Amino acid sequence: MRLFGKKPKAAKARFSLPMWIKARFDAAQTTKDNARHWAAAEFLSADAEADPAVRKILRTRARYEVQNNSYARGIVSTLANDSVGTGPRLQMLLDSEDTNRRVEHDFAVWARLVHLPAKLRTMRMARCQDGESFAIMAQNPNLGSNVTLDIQLIEADRVTDDELNADEASVDGITFDRFGNPKSYKVLKNHPGGTASFNLDFKTVGAENMIHVFRQDRPEQHRGIPEITSALLLFAHLRRFTLAVVSAAEAAADFAGVLYTDSPPNSEADAVEAMDTIQLERNMLLTMPGGWKMSQVDPKQPVTTYGEFKHEILNEISRCLNIPYNIAAGNSSGYNYASGRLDHQTYYKSLKVDRAFMEEAVLDRILERWLREWALANRMALDMCDCRHTWFWDGHEHVDPSKEATAQEKRLKNHTTTLASEYAKQGKDWESELRQCAKEKELMDELGLTVEVAAPSEQGKEDDED
Repeated sequence: MRLFGKKPKAAKARFSLPMWIKARFDAAQTTKDNARHWAAAEFLSADAEADPAVRKILRTRARYEVQNNSYARGIVSTLANDSVGTGPRLQMLLDSEDTNRRVEHDFAVWARLVHLPAKLRTMRMARCQDGESFAIMAQNPNLGSNVTLDIQLIEADRVTDDELNADEASVDGITFDRFGNPKSYKVLKNHPGGTASFNLDFKTVGAENMIHVFRQDRPEQHRGIPEITSALLLFAHLRRFTLAVVSAAEAAADFAGVLYTDSPPNSEADAVEAMDTIQLERNMLLTMPGGWKMSQVDPKQPVTTYGEFKHEILNEISRCLNIPYNIAAGNSSGYNYASGRLDHQTYYKSLKVDRAFMEEAVLDRILERWLREWALANRMALDMCDCRHTWFWDGHEHVDPSKEATAQEKRLKNHTTTLASEYAKQGKDWESELRQCAKEKELMDELGLTVEVAAPSEQGKEDDED
């Protein structure tokens, strides 16, 4: 039925051709002012950017800097010591308490035999200065233990490709399957920079026997670069500036003073031999030639800015490793209590992340192999899929133990924490500590000893309120 005499027109389409929007980013513009700054930026994949030749240069320079720069050595050593400490402790969480105690004891004995904490610290230092660390899980019958598993550390230089037989599915010695999982590693029998470098024989190590740890900064990255790569030039600048300061001080010490005159050439000033020296003696008055004056050398640069420059450049160096300045420099003289704690909180969080990474990539794999061999040696049946466990690391000491103890007591009373959590912060096993407390209490009751709990002082109350 038509309400009007004319046929209605078809409605126009409500869509049109897309509009192209050209977004502009200042950082994407190339001008004459920033062309040289971005000249080295290239569109390369992660493996192509860190090809074997580039990684070799970075490794050699990072090792050289760590060996010759005391700050670089201290930063790398401090990071390894704080991350690993005296080594991780194992706590099994199986249903059988007797099995838990046996496994924990035997693993601790085995860890001492193979020097596991020291090897973990070496691996952490290698990740920092070499970019990656490799460890082969091999058998060592000379350990003197029923578990012959051993950890053999090798340098990253030994894991490389045979250029004549390089495979398309390999990346510098690592062969991958179609899912991107490592299958095998090609390892040189001798270090390419050693005395037997002429012998380039390879051996193939299965991925199940190789531990490869590195910081993966980009997707599809299969080999690591030194963690201090971004700070290598800064370390070089620090050493050059230090040498410049020493040179300026030596130049000032070499010359006690300089003779100069304000008289024009061929004037009435006495004739003086150029670059001639005058013997000076202590506590003596000297007379200068007529028309000549003496001026002492005063080296103002770069000595006056040395301390400030070193502070700023060390702060920038330590940033790439998430280390605060006072730990990198070994100097907390410019810190107060609050700023020191604030910087340490960020550092401790970084250490927790690093420890979790080591547990997953290194310790859990070692423990799995160790448990299989331990179960066979002791003729025990263990469900490898249900071997619940946890690792304990060294705790971090508080700057003010009294305030930390008070806060810990309040958290326990409010049930916002547990004894297991508080002991874990100190790197201790809560079950072992409670058993020890029970033994001590039983012995004290037997001997008639009591522990008097001192009431908090007024000064302590005021500190808590503050």
